[in-house]
Amino acid sequence: MISSSSRRCWATIDLAVLERNIGRIRRALPRHIKYISVVKADAYGHGLPQVAPRLMQSFIDCFAVATVYEAVTIRELGAGWPILVMSPVLPEEDSFIAEYDLTPTVSSFEELDRFEALGRSWGKKIPIHFKIDTGMGRAGVWHSSALSLFKEILEKENIVLAGVYTHFAEADKDLGYTCVQRKLFSDLLVEFQKVVSGFFDFKDLVIHADNSAGLETFDVEGWFNGIRLGIIQYGIVSDYNSWLGKLGIEPVLTLKTRVGLLKNLPKGATVSYGRTYTLTRDSRIAIVTAGYGDGIPRELSNKGEVIIRDKKVPVIGRVTMDQTIVDVTDLPETHVGDEVILIGQSPNEAITISDWSRLANTIEWDVYCSITKRVPRNYLNNLFS
Repeated sequence: MISSSSRRCWATIDLAVLERNIGRIRRALPRHIKYISVVKADAYGHGLPQVAPRLMQSFIDCFAVATVYEAVTIRELGAGWPILVMSPVLPEEDSFIAEYDLTPTVSSFEELDRFEALGRSWGKKIPIHFKIDTGMGRAGVWHSSALSLFKEILEKENIVLAGVYTHFAEADKDLGYTCVQRKLFSDLLVEFQKVVSGFFDFKDLVIHADNSAGLETFDVEGWFNGIRLGIIQYGIVSDYNSWLGKLGIEPVLTLKTRVGLLKNLPKGATVSYGRTYTLTRDSRIAIVTAGYGDGIPRELSNKGEVIIRDKKVPVIGRVTMDQTIVDVTDLPETHVGDEVILIGQSPNEAITISDWSRLANTIEWDVYCSITKRVPRNYLNNLFS
């Protein structure tokens, strides 16, 4: 086993911070709102087997995942929580839906027929969430066909409608389009309510459309009684989440590496692949032991920064697979083995995952999911280890 003190690059995930974030968000929402915790993509790179138990302890109401495999991982950690599979389920995965009591998404007549047959063969009713495409153009039945599919759902003997939802395409950028989508969805819910008499109480459904980005326009007085929260749980509060930004949401993850080599180079020397950076003075450089093979975006070449000994120093040259070069000429006290903060904070400096995403012209989701498997995760305050 390699000790934590000799790791070349590592991520630290504080599960107590995660639980505090959940508590702050829940207290800010009306009590009747169901909290659907989105933990797809290995809990956004934070580690699903470690994160899910802490979320269970935080009294979330439902998990949402992208794949059946992710859902089974959660189910094997504990029973009782509904687990919504948001992406299409492949036909060969259908049996897992019944075996592990999962809730698939229905976006088509074909899927509905498959899950009806599944329930019949297993002798049980399959809970589903019905998804409507109000303008995302991805999963979900197109809104003009939604009413006819809804009526078909009500006729199925082995199907239980547990929820209805949609997905906003630009909740973080285009509030006007989001309002159009929200109205389309709400108008359909009015039509749905007219046809459910004699089947069930419409209020028993979980109705959700809002993710982290959509919370800014969340209508607590309308139809919606559920929210799907993903990245905000892990401490990412963007400009569009102004009211949540006041809650003290904290980053859960920090990412660090080490100085592996120090060397002096003369003025005029070029560094790294492509010779994209030329030294303008006699310089001392540090080679840190992480690169894009660990998750540092290659786009940070010649424009990123890291923190060493509470000082920011610039990335120079191209980020390579296993190493990144930084200029420590103005930080002569740097030593081999020094800790290097890639994402996180020191007493006086900070680098956030949002800083990385802006420099890399991408989004925080992408950066989190790009931290690779060769980066060990160190869990703080893990009550279940």
